[in-house]
Amino acid sequence: MGREFLDIFAEWADSYDQTVSGHDPQYMEVFSNYNQILEEVANRAISTVLEFGVGTGNLTQVLLQKGLKVTGVEPSKEMRQIALQKLPSFVEINEGDFLTFPMQEGIQSIVSTYAFHHLTDEEKEKAFRIYSSMLDKGQKIVFADTMFESEQIFTTMIEDAKQKGYNRLAGDLLSEYYTTIPKLKDMVTSAGFSADFKQLNQFVWIMEAIKR
Repeated sequence: MGREFLDIFAEWADSYDQTVSGHDPQYMEVFSNYNQILEEVANRAISTVLEFGVGTGNLTQVLLQKGLKVTGVEPSKEMRQIALQKLPSFVEINEGDFLTFPMQEGIQSIVSTYAFHHLTDEEKEKAFRIYSSMLDKGQKIVFADTMFESEQIFTTMIEDAKQKGYNRLAGDLLSEYYTTIPKLKDMVTSAGFSADFKQLNQFVWIMEAIKR
């Protein structure tokens, strides 16, 4: 459920916003167009939003600026503390993860950025089934995350990172649960959604899945 990465989140919390702003060369391309990615997700979200992996609250801020009602879920205490300092006092950020969280009524869209890869493929399938039970026809999931068009492209990206000396990036790609678009599409379609994918930078794609 991604909780095996909590120690990493704790260490990263204080420098996360610096990383996403492009200060770390190894992750510069991963976070290329970061603000536009947040905008793209927020523009596709509708009405009452459940956000997973709030982190330091960057997407939450954009969602609120769009006039959306947001409830957040974040497993890292350190990340939650930073988010709550940045966000208005009325925003609720709950402890939890993609699979274990306080159930919310009236949710019309479920969103996340840079987080769904913390789940194994089996856990991703379980998550989509949960979300399908929560959403009505026409409501949606909007996730932006690192994913790949094929296993071959995934392997090529790992080798490219190694050749550039980006050993931390290569290690992340090898140790976390990144998946391919065909696999994600099969998972979310089986859970009762239609899904479209759009590439936003070399690593990140947005998935918009609408409940059928």
